[in-house]
Order: sequence, then structure tokens, then C-alpha cells
Amino acid sequence: MFAKLAFKNIQRSIKDYAVYFFTLVIGVAIFYVFNSLESQSVMLDVTDRVRAIIDLLNTIMGIVSVFVSFILGALIIYASRFLIKRRSKEFGLYLTLGMSKRQISLVLVLETFLIGLLSLGIGLVLGIVASQFTSVLVANMFDANLTSFQFVFSASAFLKTILYFAIIYIVVMILSTINISRQKLINLLSNGRRNEKIKNKNLWLCTAVFITAAILLGYAYYLVTAGLNNLIVDSEGPEVLLIPIAMGVVATFALFWSLSGILLRIFMSFKQVYYHKLNSFVLRQFSSKINTTVASMSLICLMLFVTICVLGSAMSINYSLHESIDKALPADVEITALGRDAPDITKFYKDEVNLKLEDWLDDIITYRTYLAESYANSDFLRAGTTSEYDPDSGKIYNTTEEFIRQSDYNRLAKLFELPTVELGANEYAILASYRQIAELRNTALKDGQQITVLDQTLSPKYPECIDGTVRLEMAGVNMGIIIVSDDFKFSGDVHQKQLLIGQFKDGVDPDLATTKITTGADRFYREDGSDMGEIYYYNVETKQDIIDNNVGTSALVTFIGLYLGIIFLISSAAVLALKELSESNDNARKYETLRRIGASNSMLNRALFWQIFIFFVFPLAIAILHSVFGLIFCNFLVSTFGGVDITNALPTVSLILISIYGAYFVITYCSSRRIIRERRQ
Repeated sequence: MFAKLAFKNIQRSIKDYAVYFFTLVIGVAIFYVFNSLESQSVMLDVTDRVRAIIDLLNTIMGIVSVFVSFILGALIIYASRFLIKRRSKEFGLYLTLGMSKRQISLVLVLETFLIGLLSLGIGLVLGIVASQFTSVLVANMFDANLTSFQFVFSASAFLKTILYFAIIYIVVMILSTINISRQKLINLLSNGRRNEKIKNKNLWLCTAVFITAAILLGYAYYLVTAGLNNLIVDSEGPEVLLIPIAMGVVATFALFWSLSGILLRIFMSFKQVYYHKLNSFVLRQFSSKINTTVASMSLICLMLFVTICVLGSAMSINYSLHESIDKALPADVEITALGRDAPDITKFYKDEVNLKLEDWLDDIITYRTYLAESYANSDFLRAGTTSEYDPDSGKIYNTTEEFIRQSDYNRLAKLFELPTVELGANEYAILASYRQIAELRNTALKDGQQITVLDQTLSPKYPECIDGTVRLEMAGVNMGIIIVSDDFKFSGDVHQKQLLIGQFKDGVDPDLATTKITTGADRFYREDGSDMGEIYYYNVETKQDIIDNNVGTSALVTFIGLYLGIIFLISSAAVLALKELSESNDNARKYETLRRIGASNSMLNRALFWQIFIFFVFPLAIAILHSVFGLIFCNFLVSTFGGVDITNALPTVSLILISIYGAYFVITYCSSRRIIRERRQ
């Protein structure tokens, strides 16, 4: 009997379960998709290094899934509380008809079980279908080829999803039972008649708090944009970045608190708008809701802000990395000889390794760079007349500056698609791509800063750095190489780096060539403790190794960002939807009154639409405002992945945001419209 009653209740109240059901289905699907990466990646033809990165990704996703399960669990528990409130009169009627609380709890448990079973089944089906496209996404991120596309079912992800959500459902059943057992009949029957007590806030106090919040928020925006370099330069550690974040959190809460007290007065000042049709009712309802949900609205706004920033940063890293690979890595292999007395690279391989590099490589370019131990990064920045750099701050470590002769640089410029330079005997230029360091150097260059190196004084040829690098490294990581004329004399305490860059010959197996060249370099390491000048070794870096390392890191960040970003978005939208549904449930009598005094159904539907629309858009609008500056801050944090252009990811982020957030809005409006029609006579 109880099972039949539970089934009938679900059929009758299926629209009440719309938000709850949608949240469960999409949560199950996403949980399965992100836990099935291991099975989807089996089809990829990748190197051992990339395979190890994928294994690490799967391990991390398993850890993140535990965190995600807690978020989804809390969200589902919150949603179940709404459903109990929504059906409180129904439960009160059951008690009146003679059912015990234990029997009502049993019915509720059966309903939760059936809804959970249905949503789990549909969610898993959707997840399995969606996960078939994951392999394509993974292949794109890792620049890998699909050996063969075939339908893949992840048994481990399937079982993990069932286990995690079974635990969540059991917890929901237990808490729902406890909730029902504590309810009194009078409270169940009169649940919708109790009004919230709203305290009017002092207008002047709200205005003062609003102005303070705006100033605090503006200063936080400044710190993460125009003032970011100064913030970092003056700091002693990365924890200083928490300052603008904390200011933003406090300012957001203060902004919502103050607006809750002055919004209605602002609305009322526009009389033609305020008194048009049912606008006064809509605006009063919105103002009342904001007034009683300051903390939750602030939290939702911050979660949306985090969602946009996380999704934007994660996606932009992937886009920018793939766009910059070909430009940043124009050659296949780079060999570096470190040590003052190291023999010539080609001679070393020919004589010591018995390997002719010409047999394996084409377009070979050899060059040297120089490290003057007596001249460091801080020496250059300290000499600036207007530079705000403090050499004792730790912003730039006291590392040795690196130099390259003009002729060597110009030979490499064609390969790296960089402009050539023509320097006078006493001139220099700087090649740099790390944006924050380049900006500090540019300050000194614009001042015409002279430098004295090895008793030779040089003046800048150009007012800013040349953007680029002359090594096999990802774009945006070169902190600076100083280009000098061929007449510059390197003597005394100077160390040399020999470098060789080349392409694999046509018909040569890149893996075999890499193995031979790397094995040869590993064989020869010379050390004599009595004379430090005798220490030298050879290092081999290949384009594929760099791609594997950077693309692997990018994939880790992207998948984790997508996973958490989507979960945060679902949580924010679901909480908003449930709050608005609860509001519609409480306000059903008000809509009934409006209908009795002559308001048409179209007017009521329009009023309901705008009330829900404003309620959804308000925290999103402030979150988007935060995100404009937050993404600039994120762009700085992820700049080590290369020339990251975060705008590349905005279309994808907007699509995800509109799809999920918009779906919750539509479901909320449709469910609320049904609620206010229930009392129609």
C-alpha cells in the first residue's frame, strides 16, 4: 500500500520534483563523465610520459570527486528540505487521517528511493552517452590520435557513481525521516500562512555601508589589475594575494546588505515605472526577498564569480597553449652544454659518443649565451631611475643575467619569427616574454637606462623588450636575455652556454633519434672537485617532451576546472531555483488575491516572470562585474602557460553558463507558474 501511495505521489507531484530531479540527473551524468576519463583515454595513442600524466589525472579526479560528492550531497539535502516544506500540508492531512509519522516517513523514504533510482538511471544513461565524446576532448588536449573510436563503458565510473549517490540518498532518507518526526501537526497545516518579519533598515546607514562597500570593492579591483605589480613587488610572499580576495568577499556581503535596505526606495523614486501595472508588486517582492536572503545571495554571487573565473581560466589555458605551440617551438630538439670548459657540442658527439648529429638533424644552428656572475636581474632593475622595483622585496630573485651576441640572435630570429636587430658597439636590447617581468624592464628601458657590465657601459637601443625567446620553451616564460653587439668583450668571471637547435631529418624515427642523442648526453658528465671549472654536462630537450609536460599540466587544470566550475554552477543555480520556488509557494495567496481584484493570468505570469528573472540576474550581474576584474587577475596567475588570452574561452564559458543557469531559470518559472495557479478558484 505504501509503495503504491509513494508511486502515486510521485506521479501527482512530478512537477514539484522538477528542479530536484534535474539536479540529480545532471549531477549523476557529470559525475560519471569525469570519472570515466581513464576508460576513454585507453583508445589514445600517446607517449609513456603522457600516459603517466593521464594516470595522474585519473587519480586527482578521484580525489576531487570526493569533494564534489559532499557538495552534491549538501545540495540534494537542501532540495529535499524544500520538497518537505512544499508538501507540509499534504503530510499534515495524512496525520489528520490517522497515519503515524513513522508511516509518513516510510512513504517519503520510498518516494526518495524511487526518485533517486529513476534519476540515477537516466543520469547514468546520459553520462555514458556524453562520455563517448570525452575521448575526442582528451585527444584534442593531449594532441593525441585516436587509434580507433569505439563505444566505451567504464565499469569503475559506473560503480563509483552508484556507490556515491547511494550513500547520498541514504543520508537524505535518514534526514528526511528525522525532519518529519520533529514536525507538529499545527506547523504542517499552517506552514504557508506564517509571514517573515522584515525589519526596516536605516536608510542613512545602508547608504553609508553601500558607499563604503563600493570604495572597498573598487580598491580591490584596482589591486588585482592596475595595482597588481605594485602589490606583488611590495610583498614578501604569495599570501598578499589573499588581501584583495578578502576585501572582495567582505565588500560583496556589505553590498547586498546595503542594497537590501535601499533598493525599494530607489525603485519608488521612478514613479512611472514603479506604478506601471504590477511592477510595484514585483519590485516589493524582490526587495523583500533580498532583504531576507543577504547571506545566501552573497554566497551565490561569489560562487558564480568563482565559476566564471575557474571555467574561464581553465579553458583559456587549453586554447592558448595549443595556439602557441607551433610558434613557440619551431625546432625539434635542443642540446645544451653547460660548463666553462665543455667541448663543442658537435665535436663532443662525434669524438666522445661516436654519433654524427648531421646524420640525424637538419637545419642545425649552434650559438652561445653568456652568464656574467657579477651582473644579476636585481642590478638591472635597481639602476632604473623611475622603476618601482625594490631589490630587497624578493620579487625578482638575484639570478644572473644572460647575454647573447647580436649575430647569434639574428641567426635565430628567422627561425623564431622575431625581428632582427642592428646594435651599435655601446648599445643593447632585451628579449623577454614573461609579461610581468617585461613590464618592469620596459619601465627602465623607456627611461633610457644605461647598464655597466664587465666594465662596459651600454645604452638601450629600443624603449621596450622584444617579445620572444631563442630557446625551445613555451611562450611567455622567458624572463629576459640581453642582446649585445658582436664587439662586446666577455672576459673574467663569465660562464658560457653552448646551444644547438635542429630539426629531425625526413625519414628519421624521432623516438630513435631522441634516444640516441639523449643517451649520448647522459654518458658524458665530467667532474673534478679540485677545479670547479672542470664541471660540465649536456642536456637534451625535445619539442615533444615540452609539449607533453605543458599539455599534460594544461589538461589537469582544464579538467579539474571544468569539473569544479560546472558543479559550482549547478549548486548556485539550484539553490536560487529552490529559494524562488519556496518564495512562490509562500506567495501563492498573494497571487490569488491579485487575481480576485482583477489581474489577468497574463499579467500574473508576466509579473512572476520578471520577479524570477530579476532574482536570477541580480547575483549573476554582480558576479559578472567581479569576473571582469577577476579574470584579469586569473590571467596573471596563469600567464606562465604562455601568452594566455582569456577572452578565447568566453564563448564556451558563456555557453555553459547560459545552458545550465538558463535551464534552472526556465524550470523555476514553469514550476512557480504551476504553484500560483493551484489556488485558482
